[in-house]
Amino acid sequence: MSSPSKQRFKKYTWYKRILHKRLPVTKWMPEYNSEKALADLIAGVTVGLTVIPQALAYASLAGLNPQDGLYSSFMGCFVYIIFGSCKDITLGPTALLALMTYEQIQGRNADYAVLLCFLTGVVQLIMGMLHLGVLIDFISVPVTVGFTSATSVIIAVSQLKGLLGLKFKSGGFLDTIAKVIVNIPNAKLADTVLGLSCIIILLLMRKLKDLNVPPSQKVLKKSLWLLSTSRNAIIVVLCSLMAFMFDIYSMSPFNLNGLVREGLPSWNMPPFTTWHEGREVSFVEMCSNLGSSIVLVPIIGVLGNVAIAKAFASGESVDATQELFTLSLSNILGSFVGAMPITGSFSRSAVNHASGVATQFGSLYTGILVLLALSLLTPYFYYIPKASLAAVIICAVIFMIEYEVVKPMWRSRRADLVPAFATFALCLTVGVELGILAGVAVNVMFLLYPSARPQLEAEIITNASDLKYLLVTVGNSLYFPGVEYIRQYVERAAKKKGGCSMPVVIDCRYVLGADFTAAKGLCALSNSLSSRGQPLVLLSPRASVASVFSGAGSSVVLVLTPNELDATLEDLTSQMPRVTVQTTGSVTPPPNYDSINQIDDEVTDIIVSKEQNSIPLLLNSRANDVTKSYPSEVNDT
Repeated sequence: MSSPSKQRFKKYTWYKRILHKRLPVTKWMPEYNSEKALADLIAGVTVGLTVIPQALAYASLAGLNPQDGLYSSFMGCFVYIIFGSCKDITLGPTALLALMTYEQIQGRNADYAVLLCFLTGVVQLIMGMLHLGVLIDFISVPVTVGFTSATSVIIAVSQLKGLLGLKFKSGGFLDTIAKVIVNIPNAKLADTVLGLSCIIILLLMRKLKDLNVPPSQKVLKKSLWLLSTSRNAIIVVLCSLMAFMFDIYSMSPFNLNGLVREGLPSWNMPPFTTWHEGREVSFVEMCSNLGSSIVLVPIIGVLGNVAIAKAFASGESVDATQELFTLSLSNILGSFVGAMPITGSFSRSAVNHASGVATQFGSLYTGILVLLALSLLTPYFYYIPKASLAAVIICAVIFMIEYEVVKPMWRSRRADLVPAFATFALCLTVGVELGILAGVAVNVMFLLYPSARPQLEAEIITNASDLKYLLVTVGNSLYFPGVEYIRQYVERAAKKKGGCSMPVVIDCRYVLGADFTAAKGLCALSNSLSSRGQPLVLLSPRASVASVFSGAGSSVVLVLTPNELDATLEDLTSQMPRVTVQTTGSVTPPPNYDSINQIDDEVTDIIVSKEQNSIPLLLNSRANDVTKSYPSEVNDT
């Protein structure tokens, strides 16, 4: 019996482990020093210069006011300091969630975006409490690739309006393309030139960090890297200065961002009711209008955040539940300051990582920089050209189109391309929510197909006692979708020998599970075969499978080990009278199996010498054995 001191130590260790797991700040803060503080300061300011122009652009993408993007950019930073488990992640608005938000609030007011942020946090909190992070595993890589690629295309196309200086309202990908084509004659030359120039400059500046610089030129290399990572802020500032100079001379060739509300957001409850089209909309009606996005937006947010955490975890395990709790608190608290749904941003997290961030404390400086921008810089946001913001978004999302994975998928498993292309096409045509649901549904169908059509192989075995039996190997589980298919397969295989009373053995070594329907189905199969004088035996079922058959009251004979098979078959064949089958008025005698050369064209006949002591169950691995798979006509049921 352990001593009280050991018990207290174990209890203290358990409490400490839980505290470090749920409050990661308690783990790294005691080891914080001035060196880490300097690294966090540099990284936090660098990320802040990236998040401010992106926040303004993503607010426009979501159909909100520019300040709403900044309102969404600081709360997650502060929450992640305490609860975040990955030092590189920065929370805030992203292009993907901005697009999903836009699809819910188009034709409505901004209250729907704030309520969606609150409900996203609540759903994520419930998922975390119920440990439902496993739901993310149902979204496979092909579905994710199709989804992110489609949304990237949709976002890029949606920015053509701002890039060309056009003004129109559209709904959906196809409608936007049609209206861009129709309105191209109305494009403003100044906005078009500015937007295309910004795209070219941004793409060139993106390559600055990849230039080969001699190792001795460390200052130059660092300067090029800083220019590359701050390219969005530099472009927006330069374009704003250009627009400001034109405004001084009473010229306004560009469509400008417009007035941005000055000051910090007020702390208010999320809008559980709103006024729209002259009437009050209740909370229930608002939730009904938001529809499936109440569930899909939280799942997509967690999916992206966990994927980023895994990318920067350096091989360490990622606690999906902790990320769920962190995201939920960020969204719930963000809704009190008028934020839209947020999640981790891969581009900003990559900048954070490349800046050498040491701890989660770097997010503090990013959040402070956003608050300073709201307090001091909002009057200057008026002069930001919309074409420059459109260029920033387009350059951010075009690299999310994952076309390069198509070739590896084609080489490894072409069936994975089906859910990928289905998700991609449906997201473009019917909407991102229905597109990802359809992609998941297609993927689930691919998972269920092996249960409905399990892999089956039939061969005739001759044991050491010269007793022949039909061995059917099942390569999957025995569940209800495939019961009828297995019954038809076995009956066809058994009938190929006409009036032969050859026993049928189903090899269950590879069967991982079974259900009540399967047990009853095989019981009916056993009765059908027995009426023809062919006993049915299940060979080597697992304990869980055997318990299902015994619990269902099945009359199928179970043989637990191969060594018992010979004796069981002898007993069954001696007790069961041979039954001949009448066909066209004549009796068809059993085929002759005296020679291995007399191989039936449709069933494999394997002769095993009497000197062998072991009973072969599958002889496909022996090169000298004559084996032949059962024909495809047996499978065509």
